Formats: sequence, C-alpha cells, structure tokens
Amino acid sequence: MPKLLHLIVACAENRVIGRGGKLPWRIPEDFKFFQDETAGKICVLGRVCFETWPRAAQDSRRPIVITQKRSLASAGVRVTGSLTEALTIAEELPGEIHICGGQRIYEETLALARPMRLHLTLVHADVPGDTYFPEWRHLPWRERSRRESADENYRYTFLALDRELPPAGAR
Repeated sequence: MPKLLHLIVACAENRVIGRGGKLPWRIPEDFKFFQDETAGKICVLGRVCFETWPRAAQDSRRPIVITQKRSLASAGVRVTGSLTEALTIAEELPGEIHICGGQRIYEETLALARPMRLHLTLVHADVPGDTYFPEWRHLPWRERSRRESADENYRYTFLALDRELPPAGAR
C-alpha cells in the first residue's frame, strides 16, 4: 500500500500560488506552519521551489528535487527527472511524504489515483500571479480540520482535507 501523500500549499481564492518565482504575499503564520509541518519530512518539490526555499534541506528535511539540473544534487538532496521517480525514492524512505510544489508537481500529484491529504492555507483574496494551484474543489475531499486566522494584510483559513479513493470494485 503506498504512503499517504501530503500536499502542502498556500493559495489565493483565484488559485494563485506564485508570482515571478516567489510567493505573492508574506504571511508569517503560514510560513511558520509550512516550516513546522515539513520539518523532518520527505519533501518532493520542483527546482524553482527548491532554489527559492533556503531551508529546504535544513531541519532534518529530506528533499527530492524534480529537475533535469543534476548539479543540484548534494549531501541530503536527491535529484530526479520525474514525479514518478521521486515517489519511488520517497516510498523507500521512512516518514511522511510532503509535496511542496510547484504548479506542475501539484497537477501531476492531484491526477494520481492514491489517497492524499491537502494542507491548504486558503488566502481570502484574489492576487495577481503567474503560477497556480490546480482546481481542487471538484475532487471528493473530506474536511479534517479548519482554523480561521488573519494578519494585518489578509484573512486566511488553514484547512486539512483528505481525499480517499473508493474501493477498487466501486470505480
């Protein structure tokens, strides 16, 4: 049985997750949540996410970077050419698998027929951007938890949603 995949993302109501290779907001509470939630975990992510996240290989994280740029491999950082290959490696390691972005990695992950948990910080705003989280609302999610919060710039909701697959004979 494959491990549960944990997707972790902050996105705006219009699904924006990035602009110019960076987050389109600064929300300290969400940043802390992301750092705490991924510490000690296997983190599957794309090259841009890896290069813009200075702490990706810190706090006992085990990053698996999906890229053709093999030079990113170093002590504690694995590099693969595809999500399929990254998940094969991740399945062999102990611990939870967190999918940390970007857009293409999220799209490919959500298309998989396997159980997953979405750790979503939904920012209650429409923001300009050039990178998007795939539409998730049509998928069969079950809400595990919800917590509302805000800072001086944004209101946002921390959600944990589970997607369970129907039994094999029910598809």
